[in-house]
Amino acid sequence: MAAAQQLSHVWPLGTTVDERGHLILGGCDAVELAREHGTPAYVVVVDDVRARARAFVQAFAARCDDFEVTFASKAFPCTAVYRLLAGEGIGCDVAGGGELALALRGGFEPARITLHGNAKSEDELRFAREAGVGTVVLDSLHDLERLERVVAADGRGPQTVLVRVTPDVRGETHAGISTGQADSKFGLGLAAAADAIARAQASPHLQLDGLHLHIGSQLLELAPFREAVRAIAGLGDFRTYNLGGGLGVAYTADQRPPSIEDYVEAKVSAVRELLGPGRRIVDEPGRALVANAGVTLYTVETIKQNVSTWVGVDGGMSDNLRPMLYGARYEAVLADRAAAEPQATVKLTGKHCESSDVIVDGAALPTPHVGDVVATPVTGAYGHAMANNYNGALRPPIVFVERGEATVVVRRETYEDLYARDC
Repeated sequence: MAAAQQLSHVWPLGTTVDERGHLILGGCDAVELAREHGTPAYVVVVDDVRARARAFVQAFAARCDDFEVTFASKAFPCTAVYRLLAGEGIGCDVAGGGELALALRGGFEPARITLHGNAKSEDELRFAREAGVGTVVLDSLHDLERLERVVAADGRGPQTVLVRVTPDVRGETHAGISTGQADSKFGLGLAAAADAIARAQASPHLQLDGLHLHIGSQLLELAPFREAVRAIAGLGDFRTYNLGGGLGVAYTADQRPPSIEDYVEAKVSAVRELLGPGRRIVDEPGRALVANAGVTLYTVETIKQNVSTWVGVDGGMSDNLRPMLYGARYEAVLADRAAAEPQATVKLTGKHCESSDVIVDGAALPTPHVGDVVATPVTGAYGHAMANNYNGALRPPIVFVERGEATVVVRRETYEDLYARDC
């Protein structure tokens, strides 16, 4: 008989299996969490998030005198997550008015917030100005003109800005999360960026601090970052270079992303060697801060054999849309037999009225039974962010676990929530 399987490195830091075979997250029994809070449920190991935030800061501090680490909050826009990371002393970037409202509620200093967006409205820009947002990233000439009007009207003095450049560098990732190629919805090509730079520098309402670039998410190779820095080197001499985020994470045991230290070294050395010393470097990790801290718990509702073995759970594409959008791969375990030998390869499927609603295609599990609790790791990024009410599904709660204590930071939706906005 094969030996019991070991949990892979994709699980949150500190995850263990106890003597009963139960999965332990942040010192809490996953089976008990499911029993107490219901399923589906997002579980977040707080110490994992803290450790990764500190690792980013320490890696930059060891290599760079002037830097800022900012949370790319689209990955997990939850007030409690904002509060947790604000407490770690990093900055925050937001992709619209809603994320800005959450970041402010979560305690981020407005001056350390960066506003992104390829189609920012005047209302969002006014909100940012009223809040005192430190930096606005200009994504187009229309963006620049709109911000100039807002700043001129409010009389609060110039707004610090960066110009987002599309460097025509594509990282190896899914097309849906690639952003650095020439034909991108984000940023300005090199020629248009030069025009935007000149207009921003000439504007009495804008204070151009530097450039922004981002070539994509879930990148597992470092070479494209240097190529992107090389591409923008000819656009001028600036104080600040925001290099976006992009560091990939391991979703399955076979993936080995670069370490935080190697990622930071690649970016800092590229700036130093291609742009010169003394630059302020800003980095925007999102997924790499929160993905591996999150685990989603489900309950098995049905099992059937239709050529494949289909194991249907009580969630799916309403709480994790990534497999359906990007073909993303995940692992799964049974929470009460977390280290048991796999005995079946199944299609772990959601409950929604779509054939594509498959969470893990080819999950290796002990023989599953109705009522089992299934845990899928690496759902801290974009699970809650992309959660939806398809088929009237109720969005799951978020439960923080730390040192054996569990705290609900977002409650489960109710049916009343589904029609609370009806007029």
